Amino acid sequence: MYTKATLVSAILAVAEARFGQEQAPVAAIQALTNFGNPGDAGTLSGQVPSALLAAADPCDKLTLADKIVSTLGNDAQVISAAQGLVAAEQNFNPFSVSVPNICGDASLPATEELRGIVPLVDPDVTGSDTENANSDTSLQTPFDAAGLSVADIMTAQGFSNFTVNGAAASGNDNAGSNTGNADSSNSGNTGSNSGSDNGNASNTGNSGNSTSNTGNDSGNTGNTGNSNSGSSGSSAQDGSGAVTDAEAGNFPGFQASSLGLDFGTCTPTVKFEESLNGRKPGEFTFQAQDPVVNKGQQEALNPNIIFNRICDQLTNVCGAADDAVDACKSAQADLGSGPKDHTTADAWNEALGFAGIDINPDNAPQDGLVGHT
Repeated sequence: MYTKATLVSAILAVAEARFGQEQAPVAAIQALTNFGNPGDAGTLSGQVPSALLAAADPCDKLTLADKIVSTLGNDAQVISAAQGLVAAEQNFNPFSVSVPNICGDASLPATEELRGIVPLVDPDVTGSDTENANSDTSLQTPFDAAGLSVADIMTAQGFSNFTVNGAAASGNDNAGSNTGNADSSNSGNTGSNSGSDNGNASNTGNSGNSTSNTGNDSGNTGNTGNSNSGSSGSSAQDGSGAVTDAEAGNFPGFQASSLGLDFGTCTPTVKFEESLNGRKPGEFTFQAQDPVVNKGQQEALNPNIIFNRICDQLTNVCGAADDAVDACKSAQADLGSGPKDHTTADAWNEALGFAGIDINPDNAPQDGLVGHT
């Protein structure tokens, strides 16, 4: 019979095994000392862990894989090591999120030998058996990647249980790249953005608008230069309209920052509510309020997870101005490790120009309330 101490040790060992995936590809890259200039392999291998941390942009590792090839050359050993990085599992915290985050930029990786490879995912994720088998297969025989992002390829091969990060490259048609977002087809843009009036109520002329629809309902962050024929005249700052939804939660609609910060089409406020998504009574978590920002993002006990999501979405989806993104990142640095209570939520909202906003717009707890789209 196992003692209590033995069981605790076993549980900790399993947890440690799952958090540490950022080290898996390091050795193969570190071993490439015969390629490039002296020290290049060590420098590149040293960048791997940060690219695979749970909070990292999933496109970062693809950019790094390209850099490995461009720096060290296309010898078979170099390509193999870079492919291992593309296929590597990004660190994953199942206590904070339920699905992995995947790159939606169809231009990455740019190196032809690295395209068509899909990553491993945490075994606790529903459908991981399919995806992890696909990952192994792709290292031997890469999947068709023409015009597709890694997220698109994964979906085409039968796994779509993930969120998408990283806007598509400018000028890419992104056919089929709206992974997991049946509402984001932008056909006529007459309401495809769930719960949103994103300034494009009648953009029937947005034939090129698919360049920024990867993984989000905001749809039209890349509208600069689009024809927008028939546009109703709404500005990009109109953002999402008010939403009342017993499951996804309530959102009062787009609001401008009192500090004059331009957050694009999004409102970067947070809520702090009890028992979201089936959590036990008395358990409060943080979540973004704007449905475009919180789409696919599970609520979190750690405010930094939600702050990071908001700042990422401001860059990748919302079209926020640089100074607004900087303000978001500054607030994250100041408040990300703050108390896990309402004071941190209030301080965040105030720091970005939304002082006094209701941090329980859903009147939680409520039966069946998930709290995000």
